Amino acid sequence: MSTLHQIALTFTKNIGDHLAKVLVSYCGSAEAVFEAPVKKLMQIPGISTKTIAQLNFKDALERARRELDFIERNDIKVMFYGDAAYPKRLKNCNDAPALLYYKGTANLNEARIISVVGTRNATDYGKQLCRELIDDLKAYDVIIVSGLAYGIDVTAHKECLRAGIPTVGVLAHGLDRIYPAQNKPIADKMLGNGGLLTDFPSGTTPDRENFPKRNRIVAGMADATIVVEASIKGGALITAEIANSYNRDVFAFPGRITDEFSTGCNFLIRNNKAALLTSGADLAYILGWEKLDGNTKQQAQLTLPIDLSANELLVFETIKQNAGMLGIDDLAFKTNLPLSQLAMNLLNLEMQGFVNSLPGKAYTINH
Repeated sequence: MSTLHQIALTFTKNIGDHLAKVLVSYCGSAEAVFEAPVKKLMQIPGISTKTIAQLNFKDALERARRELDFIERNDIKVMFYGDAAYPKRLKNCNDAPALLYYKGTANLNEARIISVVGTRNATDYGKQLCRELIDDLKAYDVIIVSGLAYGIDVTAHKECLRAGIPTVGVLAHGLDRIYPAQNKPIADKMLGNGGLLTDFPSGTTPDRENFPKRNRIVAGMADATIVVEASIKGGALITAEIANSYNRDVFAFPGRITDEFSTGCNFLIRNNKAALLTSGADLAYILGWEKLDGNTKQQAQLTLPIDLSANELLVFETIKQNAGMLGIDDLAFKTNLPLSQLAMNLLNLEMQGFVNSLPGKAYTINH
């Protein structure tokens, strides 16, 4: 697919993440969206006359060319929804970004990925918990994700660098800057063992509304989210709520009831929104992890249909149960899925190698 057109979709007026994915599903590629006649676009669910009237394809392509130049000059990878490199855990979230910008060395589809979040006003207690947690997790070949913010976030990144654990920072702005600026030395080191990830293009400033969007990526790309230290209000609890909405495991370290920056953790535990955690060993036990010896590198996880979202698995099994081949109209009838959602699921299955598309909009299992 054309990277230029994938980027341009994100600069097109009234085309958000969801609609961008729907358009690509229907048209077959981002480039085909820009070449499609208006009559075809009007048949796609979610596209109204107003949307068509405000499409700024020419301006979007020009802005995308400038972004592509920035990307190529700065060795940045672009990952479109459905690409093999796109974080599969995040892809299964209904509000996943259509496109991500990434700079780094870590594989975002490693077998074990954990998010660590917390208050920007980390206490000595919180920092010590971070250090002990990271030391405990070193034996499990894990990647640690956080938001490169003040406090617990940057502490987690620092401890990972000290322990030699890959760590990825998710940013609420473009990759042309680091916020807060004082964390730039840490961010630079993370590029050698981890990376920096964002869904915002260059030139995007760290505005307040960007941080909740950033938090959905932190929660969505990990197996579990750990809240180390947090007050009753703040981004850490938002991230925990998002992780819960994705049916991901959430853990929290308890604290004294009189400590302001433990009230959020205690709240999560008390209301069964997070499991109580006392160490990294607790986490490994609950998740069923086994330690790896120093001479054994964990084998890459085999990609199986069980890794698919519920709707993707439904589509896969429906094709499989019907002699291994079905047309899209029959699939829509048998799965009772809207055509827009079905087309997106089929595109994802095809990109991951589970199904093949045949002439006449028929699909077969890829054996």
